[in-house]
Amino acid sequence: MKHTKVDASAFLLGTIVALLGAGIFITVAALRADPIEGVLAGDRVIHTLFVIEGEHKPLGSYVLMYYPATKRAAIFDIPGELGLILQKINRVDRIDTVYGSDKIMLFEQEIERLLGIDISFSVVLDTSNLGKVVDLIEGVEIFIPTPVEIYQESMPILFPSGVTRLDGDKAISYVSYELPDEDRELVTFRRQRFFLGFLKRLGEQNHILKNPLVAQPYQAMLKTDMQQRIRIRLFDEYAGIDMDRMSIQSVGGTLREVSGQTLLFPYYDGSLIKEIVRQTLGGLTRQAEGVFTERVFTVEVLNGTAINGLAGRTAELLRGFGYDVIAIGNADTTYDTTLIVDRSGNESMVKTLGDIIHCNNIRVETQQNTNLEMEMTMQNVEYRSDFTLIIGSDFNGRYVSDG
Repeated sequence: MKHTKVDASAFLLGTIVALLGAGIFITVAALRADPIEGVLAGDRVIHTLFVIEGEHKPLGSYVLMYYPATKRAAIFDIPGELGLILQKINRVDRIDTVYGSDKIMLFEQEIERLLGIDISFSVVLDTSNLGKVVDLIEGVEIFIPTPVEIYQESMPILFPSGVTRLDGDKAISYVSYELPDEDRELVTFRRQRFFLGFLKRLGEQNHILKNPLVAQPYQAMLKTDMQQRIRIRLFDEYAGIDMDRMSIQSVGGTLREVSGQTLLFPYYDGSLIKEIVRQTLGGLTRQAEGVFTERVFTVEVLNGTAINGLAGRTAELLRGFGYDVIAIGNADTTYDTTLIVDRSGNESMVKTLGDIIHCNNIRVETQQNTNLEMEMTMQNVEYRSDFTLIIGSDFNGRYVSDG
């Protein structure tokens, strides 16, 4: 009798183990059969490289970082004139030197090294196919701050100011034109705004693009390493991103002449952009509830030193980390110690700002505790930004020094 009970228990245990093993096998097999489900189920950020291509070179290259668990996303703009030591050719040159639309692996690898990430997927749209996709989604709506009137022999470039919906031909013209004397930042900004509008419209028209009659010709317009089924599943996720609250962070740097061309060299030999990416990924994966993780924080930067231009350079640094710098100026006196004035009411967020520049000197200001001394020692408090950063002589342009 005892043997019978033992045998029955052993049989039951063996059955349970077999069922668990079968379940694990089926799950693993399913993930292998459907890699996108494996990616979405995993606890990691998905990085997708989007390239808008003109004349076989990128007009814009954007890395979309998306974390499925929080549904948050961020975008980084990779300038084509970025100057790097390119591994494939073993020399300093533009990053887009290694670009090839039919084989962009080398381009991807350089971006991965620059940002310190692994790119999951890539999508390339040349301008002709971009126009077709824009017509397919019934136009892209963007805001044009000032009218554009350029009369050239081949074709005039005309865009009215205000909110405008671009059709395919207008979209091609908008992202392609570049005047000889046009400021580089204006060209970059224009293309960034279009890309955001384009992604937003793709999300709004996602139901059309999934239609079997549309999905196949749409897939043929893209140069991508994703199968149609994977692309549909991934873009279902992207359709839920609130593009109205998105901004694009550009890789910043210093312009220098090298071998007859102007290259943009990343700040601090590329270490700064990697840190910005790490901070951004931390924000995407942060599980905290509330509006503080969902909005862009505003900063006022005041120079409390005798170093000319320090506030402007610091503002550019903070913009790289995703802050909206709404004012730059000089403090009304010199400061030995850098100070952050916090009006956000969120301890975690001001600590994040402090960590970026290694500043622990934080003063909390609320509507109730604003006093005469504060008014006398600070300038332009009427902006009521979330944070005011007053740069002191202990700031070296990147960090607050220990001593």
